[in-house]
Formats: sequence, structure tokens, C-alpha cells
Amino acid sequence: MARAVEDGELVVGEAVALDLRVARLASRGCALLLDLFVQFTALNFAFVLVGLVGTVADSAWVVGLSILVMALVLVGYPCAFETLTRGRTLGKLALGLRVVADDGGPVRFRQALVRALAGVIEFWTLYGAPALLTSLFNRRGKRLGDLFAGTLVIQERVSAAGMYGPVAWMPPFLSGWARTLELSRLPDELAMTARQYLARFWELLPEVRDSLGERITGEVFTVVGPPPPPGVRPEILLSAVLAERRHREELRLARQRELRLRRAARDPLAPPPVPAGGPAKGQPMPVPPVPSVPAGPPGAPVPPAHPGGWPTATGVPVGGPCPVGAPVPSGPYPVAPGPVAPPAGPYPHG
Repeated sequence: MARAVEDGELVVGEAVALDLRVARLASRGCALLLDLFVQFTALNFAFVLVGLVGTVADSAWVVGLSILVMALVLVGYPCAFETLTRGRTLGKLALGLRVVADDGGPVRFRQALVRALAGVIEFWTLYGAPALLTSLFNRRGKRLGDLFAGTLVIQERVSAAGMYGPVAWMPPFLSGWARTLELSRLPDELAMTARQYLARFWELLPEVRDSLGERITGEVFTVVGPPPPPGVRPEILLSAVLAERRHREELRLARQRELRLRRAARDPLAPPPVPAGGPAKGQPMPVPPVPSVPAGPPGAPVPPAHPGGWPTATGVPVGGPCPVGAPVPSGPYPVAPGPVAPPAGPYPHG
């Protein structure tokens, strides 16, 4: 079970602090405007349908349906979306926001319902002044609905540069030591854990950053040798190990590609090497070249296309074994025989 200790910080059961990025007022306001646009669009469409019902029903039905429609759109929309999508409405999804419980867990239906009911009072009373003032004076940006429901709006989307940028680089003073590493016993799962730690290094709290780095470094160097130089920080050691691992993998792939090219140069009949990503879009798969049968003088026998007497370009097998049941003709055959005339005489029936 987790508990909140201060602004943007949670402590889980293992006493590890997690740093949550609390959503700012500007991003929450933009998400709210998108949600209000969706709600007003749905209300206009629903009121058109209610007006059509009013042409065949009395005014009591129209009033009742209008109240029901407003309750479903204003309360049911945020409650249903936050429950089914684990804390995200359409506006929050577009802005990369999410509603979570105070302990960092997913929002529940009860909490989503309380937030939606309080939101109707906040945003339709004094033009949203209560929600604005509460968010400004709360350390975690909570409005009244968040205070009543025990929830928090966080920013869960990070920039693409920090997510996909290079995370492993080779420190120059560790390059000689890294070339002596034995990396064959390093599993892919542990390497991925180290890479994720480096990718989120600046998002972690300092004490979590150091303890987690020491633990991962200890696990890595139980299967990797020789031991690291003393006095080097864990993240620098992990970066050197991953950079050397990536460098060796690139060399291995380059050697395999060079070997395939050499084999193709020695054996012209071998299929050409296929690119790593496969053939380009719209291009056929390359096929090996087929040797052509040289044409001889008229009347000369046609050489077989394959050893063992397989059929040649004329369609007649020459030399060697023939298919079972086929007659073996004798004598030379022209390269391009003419049409064969049918035999004269009556033909047997059947």
C-alpha cells in the first residue's frame, strides 16, 4: 500500500519513493475545454431528439427527458470514461493526463462518480471559480472534486526526445576496460532493465536513483567481468557496459553481412543476399539467375539443362533416366522442332 508524503511524491510498500508529475493548471484547462466541447455537442444532438419527441408527447415528458439527458452528459460522460479508461476522458487523453487515486492506483467508479458530481457544482457555479481557486491554492493542484474523491491528476506523457534519445554512451576513460568485458552471460532482460533505468535516470528522486543504480550494477557485475574500476558511479558503468554490448552486436551483424556478400561473389548461382528489412515496398523478392542453354547448329542434339537428363527447352528429355512410363526417343533433335502432323488413317474410338 502506498501513502503520499509530500507534493508529487509517493512512498510504496517497499519504502521506495516515486516521483509523480502533477498536471499543471494550463494542461488541465485545455483538457477541460475539449471535454466541454464534446459535452455541448452531445447535448445539442440530444436536445434535437428531445424536441422531436415533444411533437408527439406532452410537456412533462419533454422536461423529464431534458433533465435525464443533462445528467447523462454532464455526469455520466466523465464518470463512464474515467472508469472504463482508467482515469482518462477524451480531453485528458489528448493532453496526456490521467486521474489516479492518492495512493497512485487506478481510479474507481465511486471516485469517478464523486468527481463528476462535484464537477457539476464547481463548473456551473460562478463560472468555475471554486475549482479555479481550489487548484491555485492546493499544493498538488487539486480541485474540490479531487479533494472529496481522494484523487490526483498527473501528467503521464513525456517528451519524445527524452524517450527515444540515446541512453548509452561510452565514457572515454572506460573504453579500454570495456573492451575486455565478457558479456556473453549478460541476459537480455537485465540489459533492458539497465537501459530503462538510464532512460528514466533524471525522472527519479536522487535517493531512489542511487539505490536503484547500485542494485542494478551489482546484478550486472555478477555475470559480467572483470570488476569495474573503483570510484565510478553506477550509471556511468552501466552506460559503458550497454555501449560496448551494442558496439559488439553491430560488429557481429556487419561481419555476417560481409560473409553473405563474399559467398554471393564466389557462387554466381547462389541467391543474392536479402536486405535486413526485406525487399522494398512494391519490389519482388530477388531470385537466383537461371543459366541459359546455348543453341547449337541445326540438327545438333540439345544438351540437357540439368545432370541426369531432365527435360530441356524443347520439352524432350535427352540422355540419362527419364520419367517413369515415358518413351525414350533416340537420335538427334532439332533445337526448335516444327509442328507434328497427326497420323493419317482412321482413329480408334474410346
